[in-house]
Amino acid sequence: MKETTIPAKVEQKAPDTREESRTIVPPVDIFETENGLVVVADLPGVGRDNVEIGVDKNVLTLKGAPAGESREGTLLSEFRLVPYFRQFQLSEEVDQENIQAEMKYGVLTIHLPKVKAKQPRKITVSVAE
Repeated sequence: MKETTIPAKVEQKAPDTREESRTIVPPVDIFETENGLVVVADLPGVGRDNVEIGVDKNVLTLKGAPAGESREGTLLSEFRLVPYFRQFQLSEEVDQENIQAEMKYGVLTIHLPKVKAKQPRKITVSVAE
């Protein structure tokens, strides 16, 4: 049986084919409640400080960057943590000013409240003189 040794330095002769712009679409569950919608997204490896949530032109955007592992001393790495990215089209029924989010154990929960229905009102008629 022949022993193999790990070289002191691994040289890559082929160019790196992994694009830095790669992202993962995180799996989500969406629930409808009495008050609105709840979006639950799995973002393993992402901390609260590395999550971005935004709304622009009725589009909800989720971005998450996982905490990177130390690469010092690594001879060969075939697995890389990549960022998460997902977008949702929102209806006019979502109150975009009051969206709230919370993060716990790599699970992001976003609360999308419904717009309060305008109540019918009675208009009084005054006598013109």
